[in-house]
Amino acid sequence: MSALALRPLFMLFVLCATTLHTVLAAPSFAGSSLYYAAGLSDGEADTLLQGLQSADMKVLRVWLDGQGTIVCNGNEDCYNDTVLKRMDNFMVKAESYGVKLLISMHSFNALQGGDVYGKKYGVANFYSQSGPQQAFDARLKHVLNHNHTTLGKPWKELSDYIFAFEPENESMIGQGQGFIQDHTSWQCDRATTVKGELGDNSGILVTTGGESWLSESVQDAWLKCAALDIISIHAYGPGDLTEAALTPYVKKAQSAGKKLLLEEWGACYFSTSNNDCPTGGVLNSQTRNNNIQKWASAITAAGLPWLYWQVLPQKDPHSGYDYEIAVNSDPSWGALKAAAQAAGKAEAAFDFSANIISSNGTSSSNSSSASPSGSTSASLSGSTSVSISTSAIPSGSSSASDAAPTSNSTSCGV
Repeated sequence: MSALALRPLFMLFVLCATTLHTVLAAPSFAGSSLYYAAGLSDGEADTLLQGLQSADMKVLRVWLDGQGTIVCNGNEDCYNDTVLKRMDNFMVKAESYGVKLLISMHSFNALQGGDVYGKKYGVANFYSQSGPQQAFDARLKHVLNHNHTTLGKPWKELSDYIFAFEPENESMIGQGQGFIQDHTSWQCDRATTVKGELGDNSGILVTTGGESWLSESVQDAWLKCAALDIISIHAYGPGDLTEAALTPYVKKAQSAGKKLLLEEWGACYFSTSNNDCPTGGVLNSQTRNNNIQKWASAITAAGLPWLYWQVLPQKDPHSGYDYEIAVNSDPSWGALKAAAQAAGKAEAAFDFSANIISSNGTSSSNSSSASPSGSTSASLSGSTSVSISTSAIPSGSSSASDAAPTSNSTSCGV
């Protein structure tokens, strides 16, 4: 064939290739965690969400933890839904600022700290025995079927407000990497419970809750788990926060048909090693800002959306394991805000466009009162209440902190 005859075919190839690239290209995004969001006053919630909106942050990760005296095990009359009702109010407010929630329904922190499951079953047995797993699955189902107090629908149908559910923050981390590898089925089984309630077309994603570092967070078994949509990464070591370190995991997830999210990372306030940040001298603000810019840029360049640990509405008390950054008042807020805005303009390796609220306020998902200031009491597991503290604590990642929150500073949950 002549070159002239081939030209239309060549142009068709170019058009198809360009169209394919456009389809595959998806915007990245940034967000934050705030484990005690349900305990914020109405004014604090506005301050936080206004800050997130100004930084173009799309997702806020929140926790449902608590201390109780009874394992309810599906007895609906047993649960105290106070914290769920408070989260009802918060998620409506968050959506009005263009922010969806990633809801962590339990945490290893609470388990290790002696919550009702830890006391009754012990930490290792919680992951290895069928009895506690059945009781915990009942808790997950209760949360997913909680009927929103003003929207009139169960949480499992609220994809306009909820980005994803994770059964537990950093499951099993205190037991060591070998234990995690031997019990990877726990994560998939819990995800299967969640997905069974959501269905396949809910518009809400199911994710793991991360582990101590990059390689521990991405287990091969989880890449093969049909019920998991996202594998979440927690990483604080500078060696993990590079494009070269992250890219192989991005490619592995793409090959498996899974999404990755760098769900926890942070830049230490102290002059210690970034992944060993209990206390120390104060790091120069410009050095910390440079760390934020460098690590956020590397994460974004690898194609990963990310959530920072964590953005605060109040002044940072700079307690131990301090990665937190306060909205507006912190010298590092400007650096984090710029990094988040840059992430929103970048291209991601995974398509989350149907699961986040766009800048014009629309979402492609298919779902259709002021809080008192200070702290409140609530427990969704038994009758004993626990305070929702508004002071920051570390994530509990062994890469960030091995210490679990104390019972009077743990956010509440079922």
